Amino acid sequence: MKPVQQSPVGKKTRAIAATEPASAKKKTGKTANPLAPARVAAILDVLAKTYPGVVCALNHRNAWELTVATILSAQCTDVRVNLVTPALFKAFPTPKAMAAASLPELEELIRTTGFFRNKAKSIKGAATAVVEEFGGKVPQTMEELLRLPGVARKTANVVLGSWFNIAVGVVVDTHVMRLTHRLELTKETAPEKVEQDMMKIIPQDHWIAFSHELIHHGRQICVARKPRCADCTLEKLCNSSDKTWTSH
Repeated sequence: MKPVQQSPVGKKTRAIAATEPASAKKKTGKTANPLAPARVAAILDVLAKTYPGVVCALNHRNAWELTVATILSAQCTDVRVNLVTPALFKAFPTPKAMAAASLPELEELIRTTGFFRNKAKSIKGAATAVVEEFGGKVPQTMEELLRLPGVARKTANVVLGSWFNIAVGVVVDTHVMRLTHRLELTKETAPEKVEQDMMKIIPQDHWIAFSHELIHHGRQICVARKPRCADCTLEKLCNSSDKTWTSH
């Protein structure tokens, strides 16, 4: 049997982790002061070092494409969405074109993203609203974005942050939800309340990057089942009860 070789990612993450302080335990699975400013700052520092220049994983060329892609990403992987959107945007490249499309046409193009009938109604409805209410341009405020069918705070935060670079909130998806709980940054279970907690402890100039970093970390390292704790840059700062490996 060949010896197991450590991946380049593992080497990089362990090198970063080696420079970070440990997070003191109060008892098994609990951190003494999880919201201590120094600990939160350390978490942000580690994430920034691990994922420098990280961007949204959804492929897009403009605000409209990002809006549609984010709507389609609900309960679907970004990889799958990125496979579907090229043909969708080739067939219906603008909000006006998508608003004029029939639901069966849209459904067929997005079928593999799941819940395709509801998603087709949402993207057609959003396209219609963008054309009729906003002159064909995606609005740049939370209040206006929430008027688009299929757009809730998560989608609005993605569009505002990733395209317009406007930080009015924190994107909370399944990865962000899982990691903020494992890191003991929140006890809330509703996305809106988790977002409120993050907005209180994370500096506003980190809101956009923080979400991207956690999402990438959740996909690659801190996965739902059997997290790769041995390769995690945040390992010393984490006392989650479901850790698979520990150095402290």
